[in-house]
Amino acid sequence: MSTKTSRGRSQAMLTVQRVEWLTDHMVRVVAGGPGFDDFHNNEFTDRYVKIYFARPGLDLRPPFDVKALRKTMDPGGLPVTRTYTVRWVDEASKTLAIDFVVHGDEGLAGPWAASAQPGDTFVVGGPGGKYAPTEDVDWHLFAGDESAIPAIGAALEALPADAVGMAYLEVDSLELAPEVKAPRGVEIRLVCRAGEGQNPERLRDAVAAGPWPDAEMEVFAHGERAAMKALRKLLKGRGVDRHRISLSGYWAEGRTEDRFSPASGRYPQVEKREPIGQIAD
Repeated sequence: MSTKTSRGRSQAMLTVQRVEWLTDHMVRVVAGGPGFDDFHNNEFTDRYVKIYFARPGLDLRPPFDVKALRKTMDPGGLPVTRTYTVRWVDEASKTLAIDFVVHGDEGLAGPWAASAQPGDTFVVGGPGGKYAPTEDVDWHLFAGDESAIPAIGAALEALPADAVGMAYLEVDSLELAPEVKAPRGVEIRLVCRAGEGQNPERLRDAVAAGPWPDAEMEVFAHGERAAMKALRKLLKGRGVDRHRISLSGYWAEGRTEDRFSPASGRYPQVEKREPIGQIAD
């Protein structure tokens, strides 16, 4: 039986089946189990879920109806949510995969994924999603950092075999880039930080210096907010049809998701509604 909150959002309790380290800083959690039947897949390649982390000692049990809990609990005790792209779904085996970037003990979801074991359970809400590649365009452009690689990878695998385009993936180093498969006509270029830290212009400069055909194109670009702002200006300046662009900030340098995106407090996505959180001019 599917579980839903008061807002009608379905939740599923999944069981970890296995954990695969893709690189030294990226781990894949493959999950399924009886709760997979409560996961209602969709057609989007950027499908995402909200992973709920209940605070220890509060005896909160899923489904987590955050709206109802806000009426009786202090915001500090509410379940914490983190948003992650579903890398793939296998209906036949009733499993799905979620990739996590791991930087030691930093953050919440990364350390959890790094220590996950088969048999562990966790709760997801959703999925949501808005994008799937269109087949009737001449050229595809993908751009993003590690946070967007799962969605970009899923989109590349969904392209027809004769698709053409470019995919720019920003990573720490060549050695830490996860394997991504693409049609023969789509070139993958790695944009390496090489220890230089976050630079919002790095990805934009790589795209600006690359091929740019005189053709109808579709763009999927997601990643750090400031980098996406810079990239959006480039796309606008080159006249890309805004209706063919899927672009947003998956995260913001120096801010946790509790502040920037779906905060577990009383005002969800508060910063995305403020000027600092806007991607568009």
